[in-house]
Amino acid sequence: MTLNDGYAYTSHIQRGGLTVLEFLTSEFRHSSREVWAARLATGEIELDGVTVGVDTVLSAGQTLVWHRPPWREETVPLSFEVLFEDADLLAVSKPAGLPTVPGGGFLNHTLLSVVRGRWPAASPLHRLGRGTSGLVLCCLTSRAGAALLADWRAQRVQKVYLALASGVAAQDVFEIRTPIGPIPHAKLGEVFAASPAGKAARSVARVLERRQDSTLFEVEIFTGRPHQIRIHLASIGQPLVGDPLYAPGGSPLPEALPGDVGYHLHAWKLTFTHPASGKAMTLTAPPPAILEHES
Repeated sequence: MTLNDGYAYTSHIQRGGLTVLEFLTSEFRHSSREVWAARLATGEIELDGVTVGVDTVLSAGQTLVWHRPPWREETVPLSFEVLFEDADLLAVSKPAGLPTVPGGGFLNHTLLSVVRGRWPAASPLHRLGRGTSGLVLCCLTSRAGAALLADWRAQRVQKVYLALASGVAAQDVFEIRTPIGPIPHAKLGEVFAASPAGKAARSVARVLERRQDSTLFEVEIFTGRPHQIRIHLASIGQPLVGDPLYAPGGSPLPEALPGDVGYHLHAWKLTFTHPASGKAMTLTAPPPAILEHES
């Protein structure tokens, strides 16, 4: 496995007074204080273009950059299926396990990277969680992207998912409005979950099939909060089958670790107005076998 090219992570300092080591340790909890001290010792951290040490005190307005050396990324599926293409738009079906964009240790092993290998101008208009499969719509021109993002914000884009939830649903339709926001987590630092102090969120889950100990739902989301479907189904007592992060009620499991996959969630259908032609369009991504339903 080859190394990637490394990456420069940039932070703009909003509040002064902390040392560089204190800032890095509190801001990026994926690494310990000892690890950050070692990175500073090897010259990986720059402040306003100058290599700094552990005791340098930060001031508001400065720019801190971690020059992460090249690393070997985790092996993930790098294939995708083209669902639609014209001069303005590209729609692809992402496999579960492939991150949409860089983050969490992934840089080259992302949908963005492999798609831009063929369409350099492509930019995803939304993102799916790493463990979520299905339809990702990309713009190929800035004009198309601006128009569709405006429609997204105005809730003129219909987004429908397929989800396999644990337990047998007691009713056919659930309208879920559990607020979602960040909460503290011992291992992850902070994670989005059901939270009374969170932002408003709305999903409508409709039963497609009741199985022996699970339910196949069609879920339409009207807001785009992080992990919305996973949190909302968990909040009604039916977390996704195989979900390593969310427990019934919508709170995170205390033993959860980064890079969670294994749940069954698929971005199935997207309905929108084409930004150039004005035509109403509905695109679908064929689901994996476990989420198939014979109507």
